[in-house]
Amino acid sequence: MKEFILTVTISVITFSANAGEWGKAPVGKAPIEECIDLGGEISTGYMTDYLFYGVQFADHSVWTDVNYSFDHFVVPLTLGVWYLNGVDNPTNYDELNLYASAALGAFAGFDVAFGYTQYVYPETRAQGYGEIGLDLTRSFGFVDFAWESNYASGGGGLSPAGWYHQAGIEKSFGLTDSISLVLGAGVGYSDGYFDFLGGSGTAWNHYYAKASLPIQLNCRTTLTPYVGYNGAPDTWIADGIGGQPGQAQSDIFHGGVSISVTF
Repeated sequence: MKEFILTVTISVITFSANAGEWGKAPVGKAPIEECIDLGGEISTGYMTDYLFYGVQFADHSVWTDVNYSFDHFVVPLTLGVWYLNGVDNPTNYDELNLYASAALGAFAGFDVAFGYTQYVYPETRAQGYGEIGLDLTRSFGFVDFAWESNYASGGGGLSPAGWYHQAGIEKSFGLTDSISLVLGAGVGYSDGYFDFLGGSGTAWNHYYAKASLPIQLNCRTTLTPYVGYNGAPDTWIADGIGGQPGQAQSDIFHGGVSISVTF
């Protein structure tokens, strides 16, 4: 609809410029950009294992995310909805996230964002909870660094109530004009977050390594297959946690694929 209005407007301007001067050549028109980013994104994907902060909550799962960024507020604001459903696991696990994130700008060389997520579990009817989060990111040229700290206010029961922190690095290598290889690794630290699953209070949570291959199909669409490894040595919190009834977690090799479209 916006492209139609723009076309009509250009036509009217051109007609006005040539009125009474039909012998002149038509005024040149600049091409209309077909890939204007309006701030929205739709993504969907499949994963062999759903790992939340290093803990497995479901096996084969599909998910969808829709978000929109608003740039005309005091700070850029992103609102979104993310939903996952476990298609092959004994708990009929599903999860709905309603989230908002504000980009606060750069401080001491770090890009800072503050967000809130409301977790809802429609099928399992588990107790939902809210979580606030602070994200810090910075590119050092040879590697990109990311830090996140999240506090869950579930109040116990079947919901977490505590802190989770994670630090990671990532490096992207351009293979072709449209394909990149992205390698990442990191470690998580839990401060009471997983006590409701029998975690050991405050300790190292897990470590991870991941390789993804973003493939830009066109100016709006990206296909991303990935593989990853999730590990937790003895005494680490994620080791032995039963995210699924009767299934104590061990080290997990996992993978998946996603596709995202901007608009």
